[in-house]
Amino acid sequence: MSLTFSLFFFSSDSEEKERGKYAALLDLAEEADERGFEAVWTPERHFHRFGGLFPNPSVLGAALAAKTRRIGIRAGSISLPFHHPLRVAEDWSIVDNLSGGRAGLSVTYGWHPKEYVFAPELHALRRDENREAMYERLALLKRIWRGEPASFSTSEGEETIERFYPTPVQRELPAWVTTARSRDSWRRAGEIGANVLTALYAIDKADLKGHIAEYREARRLNGHSPDGRVTVMLHTFLGDDPMTVRETVRAPMLRYLAHHTELFDAAHIARELRVDPSRITDKHRRIIASAAFERYWNHSALFGTPETCVSMVNELEAMGVDEIACLIDFGVSERDMAESLTRIDRLRLRYADSSTAKEGSGMNG
Repeated sequence: MSLTFSLFFFSSDSEEKERGKYAALLDLAEEADERGFEAVWTPERHFHRFGGLFPNPSVLGAALAAKTRRIGIRAGSISLPFHHPLRVAEDWSIVDNLSGGRAGLSVTYGWHPKEYVFAPELHALRRDENREAMYERLALLKRIWRGEPASFSTSEGEETIERFYPTPVQRELPAWVTTARSRDSWRRAGEIGANVLTALYAIDKADLKGHIAEYREARRLNGHSPDGRVTVMLHTFLGDDPMTVRETVRAPMLRYLAHHTELFDAAHIARELRVDPSRITDKHRRIIASAAFERYWNHSALFGTPETCVSMVNELEAMGVDEIACLIDFGVSERDMAESLTRIDRLRLRYADSSTAKEGSGMNG
């Protein structure tokens, strides 16, 4: 299986425009579709400008289905404990039908306190209990998707739902589990036969190789194909000169990262900087963002040229990564995103051509 490339959208500027908030996303997805990218991913986020454009990835998925012909349409990630599995199945079956069988989704158990307005009864649960609720609902969701009957509690007892509508195009729902540092989560994903979605900013490359190996072994031991699919999200911008790229991405990334720190409470930032939580100011958030940018530039992003980024991509491929999901809408201009996409495609084609060559060599051997 060759290494593939996808696009990932996760803008932090939900109020930047009064109109046309989704125009660039739809245009870039359409171009990625024509160029042959693997998929386009959109997240689920609520009640904050960081990711605020994406409260419902199935609605965007339906719009993307109407604009594209072959590219996969995926959610990354749905906070599954906050949603009824039947509702998720119905919504994503519409996307699957509109797209002719291109839907897929990754699930998480949620983490931001405000999300609990959707399911206040979960607020008292421990994090590990919410995680278990995610796995239980994912198993139920996959059963429902296959057309198996399932029983649900109502005010009058239990009601069995024999099937839901519309019937999905795909017999099996392509599902990912979103995870990072927790090796147990990687193992669990392998045990249930799910794919994995992770992000390099959230896990060290030193740990990633071992986690992937454990994931594939867990798949094998539980009767699944050892392959699975490991998708790694990377903030991505490619240009013609590394220093020009740095100048282009630095200010947008600092704004993006500063917006992200707004999701952290003062205690978290205080621990990072070893200061008094009562003294946290915007200056401290800028310090966190500046340090994070240097980490991204050096270790956790695809920033550079198609040529300078080859070594990182090769390293990830050697670890067992199957798909790189390029997060491109972190604040650079729409024109810059479009120009970067042409260069990302050059990098993508390098690996597509390599796969073709290997297959041809095998056939001739």
